[in-house]
Amino acid sequence: MCGATPGGPALPANVDVGKEAIIQGIVTRDGIGVPNAYVRLLDRTGEFTAEVPTSATGQFRFFAGPGDWTLRTLAPGASVDRAVVATRGEIAEVEVVL
Repeated sequence: MCGATPGGPALPANVDVGKEAIIQGIVTRDGIGVPNAYVRLLDRTGEFTAEVPTSATGQFRFFAGPGDWTLRTLAPGASVDRAVVATRGEIAEVEVVL
């Protein structure tokens, strides 16, 4: 199993989760966090909204608007889409397995 904590790194102290819709998670392959993969945030029509690279431990985070989203994860030899719902006041935790 990956040694990274689930989700993204610790939230900054000034982030009020009650006012945010947060999508975060970890990208793994064979139980190990995948560094430098790219996670894209696509809106409900499939339009590109944002992209972040994963951390050294495979973690990522988006601050999104409430609603339905698709995470598209791209790494060497793999592309995975995952549906996720962002809700204000909650952290949507996602594990993407390649």
